[in-house]
Amino acid sequence: MPEVTIVLVHGAWADGSSWNPVARELRNRGLSVLTPPNLLRGVNTDAPYVTSFVKQRVSGPVVLVGHSYGGFVVTNAAAGAGDVRALVYVDAFIPDAGETVFQILGGSGSALDVPDPTTVLDLAGYPGAPEGDVEAFLKPATVHNSFAQDLPEDDRWRIVESQRPITLGANVTPGTETAWKSLPSWTVVGTEDLVIPPGTQRRMAERAGSTITEAPGSHVSMVSHPQVTIDAILAAAEKAGG
Repeated sequence: MPEVTIVLVHGAWADGSSWNPVARELRNRGLSVLTPPNLLRGVNTDAPYVTSFVKQRVSGPVVLVGHSYGGFVVTNAAAGAGDVRALVYVDAFIPDAGETVFQILGGSGSALDVPDPTTVLDLAGYPGAPEGDVEAFLKPATVHNSFAQDLPEDDRWRIVESQRPITLGANVTPGTETAWKSLPSWTVVGTEDLVIPPGTQRRMAERAGSTITEAPGSHVSMVSHPQVTIDAILAAAEKAGG
């Protein structure tokens, strides 16, 4: 069986450390794991970066795994990224071509789908921003109550303090690729996810023909209940290595 590399792509307000519980177990099982940075600037920048990273850093079969906005990125990054054989989505967006993050969340009941985004986000300008664009940070209350409500308090504060912002522009930029139409996929649905509600996740996963499992966790279920994600990735890796 060829060696399979697992590439874990983080979402907004996170970095590669959000995969630590999952990566540790995969590594202990002898799998190669990489956690590239997700630039969080928009799919037209972020997906080509991940594509380039995988193509240059990995030889052999690849399983691309995306959490949250990372799902948007891997959907658009798989084409051209080498021998990508499977996708895994964890509490993630699984967009069709032309869809945006805000379109998917609109009317979903998401804690972020509110009339005034400044009630849940702190917005700040950044150098080199396109006209009108800003970075979005989660307010502390949003982290504690809606994003990572099932993590210990110290861990929630660590997210508040170290979060990497995503641009608002990234949330209104449509993707162009749909890797799930040609690749097998697995989806982990966090049943207590308040950012991408479970019903929204399931609809996207069913549309993709994905193998669906559930984790009784928040939007960061790969941290609070990592075994469900580990099992999905192992299933994808077995398929990819076959």
